[in-house]
Amino acid sequence: MLQNRRVILLLDTTNPHLRKIALGVATYSHLHGNWNFHLVQVPVENLSYLTYDPLENLPGLRRGQADGMIAYCFNRKVARAVHRLKMPVVGIEAEYGWGDPRWNIPFFCTDNEAIGQLGAQELIERGLKRLAFCGIPSSRVTGWSEQRQLAFENYAREAGVPCSVFPADSLPGGSAVRMHKQLSAWLKSLQKPVGLMACYDVRARHVLTACWELGLPVPEEVAVLGVDNDELVCELTSPTLSSIEQGSRTIGYQAAVLLDELMAGRKAERLKYVIPPEGVVTRRSSDALAIEDPDVAVALRFIRQYACEGIQVRNVVRAVAISRSALAARFKAVTGRTIHAEIQRVQIERARQLIVATDLPLNQVARQAGFHYLQHLITIFRRHTGMTPGEYRIRSQQGIPRSRSSEV
Repeated sequence: MLQNRRVILLLDTTNPHLRKIALGVATYSHLHGNWNFHLVQVPVENLSYLTYDPLENLPGLRRGQADGMIAYCFNRKVARAVHRLKMPVVGIEAEYGWGDPRWNIPFFCTDNEAIGQLGAQELIERGLKRLAFCGIPSSRVTGWSEQRQLAFENYAREAGVPCSVFPADSLPGGSAVRMHKQLSAWLKSLQKPVGLMACYDVRARHVLTACWELGLPVPEEVAVLGVDNDELVCELTSPTLSSIEQGSRTIGYQAAVLLDELMAGRKAERLKYVIPPEGVVTRRSSDALAIEDPDVAVALRFIRQYACEGIQVRNVVRAVAISRSALAARFKAVTGRTIHAEIQRVQIERARQLIVATDLPLNQVARQAGFHYLQHLITIFRRHTGMTPGEYRIRSQQGIPRSRSSEV
């Protein structure tokens, strides 16, 4: 029988990452909890127009016998207010000195190192020979940006790819005008073409604005990648913004699982739970192929445009107009994959997106991804992901972590 509990969500749902976490919590409740939520909207930033302190509501909730809480503890004031309630609590992104470890509050956080590595890998796999990272000024609560930057730099270094970092820490007074001028000067100084990762989507939007003002073509000269996959931000940029999808819904779902266990009297196995990113959502801003071999570049563009129409290797060879053996050898040397494997990789990625983002029947997913039969999709999808399309959809709906599609 579903437990009807009263749960406090202390989150800033104007933040895209935290909003998706809240949706993950809701998914668990719908399936297993039947919880009654009380949302305490604590903004991440100090907003002058607020005439009250949202934390003032917390003591009253304690008297109302709330059963547990999921809280974004982004500063010490919030952490102390949460700790004083003396109820089961699961923290979110509580990693940067916000509270006392002796409180034994377990928390979930993003794998920022994996995000940085994934960003560098994505840009390098597109053939870009130079990378850049744009972060934000350092503070006590921006360690997540620094972690992404270091992982990005380390991956580039190990791959032998030069990497430039925007010197945001040198900005006096945090002036937005000065930052924009310095960002523009930095972008102008970079050798092109370059693959650039921003620490999150809003920062990527700053980069795209500066590129537009400087006349730098995106993605031809500057391929840009953000983090959060905030659809509103990503779709309102020009060109549309590619972004890394954090495991936000997974964090919310798993935080709810743990809170349910705590409310039932069990103890957390550990204090820190790290959730990896889900993958890259490619839009126009990074959809560039920096391939020096012109014939391979033509082949890749053709595959990405027509793979989901059911093309075969012979169609690619015909589009490039060189011998099959020559193209096959050069394609494998440049990309590390066969032509057939690249076609399947693009098809599976399209199928994955349709499975997660739509309710289309799987036979329609198969057709739209370029497979003539559902069984063919099932076979290839399992080979890439380790599960069937149906299993993948169920896990995505429940917020259970998934591995990235492997490459053939």
